[in-house]
Amino acid sequence: MKRLCVYSGSNLGLRPEYKNMTKQLGNLFIKNNLELVYGGSSVGLMGEIASTILEHNGKVTGVIPVSLFPDKVINTKLTRLIEVSDMSERKKTMADLSDGFIAIPGGVGTFEELFEIFSWAQLGIHQKPIGILNIANYFDPFINLVNTIASEGFMKPSNKELLTISDNPESLINQMFHYTPPVLEYKWEKSKDSNSLK
Repeated sequence: MKRLCVYSGSNLGLRPEYKNMTKQLGNLFIKNNLELVYGGSSVGLMGEIASTILEHNGKVTGVIPVSLFPDKVINTKLTRLIEVSDMSERKKTMADLSDGFIAIPGGVGTFEELFEIFSWAQLGIHQKPIGILNIANYFDPFINLVNTIASEGFMKPSNKELLTISDNPESLINQMFHYTPPVLEYKWEKSKDSNSLK
């Protein structure tokens, strides 16, 4: 694992823990010689993790859609800035460049990215680790939702093992280094009252 993609917010959030632990995560990138791939912003938690890594001469790649964001929020100090045509290409480029993924607190865009990369793992599109840094229990509602999806029969329980969850950055990175893709149950099954697949 050489390069990790971090999904995060372009705002700092209200709790100081969000910023503090994001900086801790950035320092762990340096300690483990990991490169960062992220959305290219200079603000919010996105900016904090990038700045932390760059301050220690680490490598950071930003991926940003052309003309979608104001110039003032684009991080101009990156090791590499990749401009793409739209959000779909952005997410695919970030995924292709990365050996794993970490979600830290963020808004709707962060959850969209997390759900998509989780969905791709379920479909076998990739077998890369997906980490969730659960700062100040921020992701508890997401974790509860995933458990509900499985308990209500809309996802196989084994698919929950695709997610690596911790409230400690060092523990999360260590677990991701030792990640082994789970053996997933067959996704599609025949309906009990028909011969169709569901």
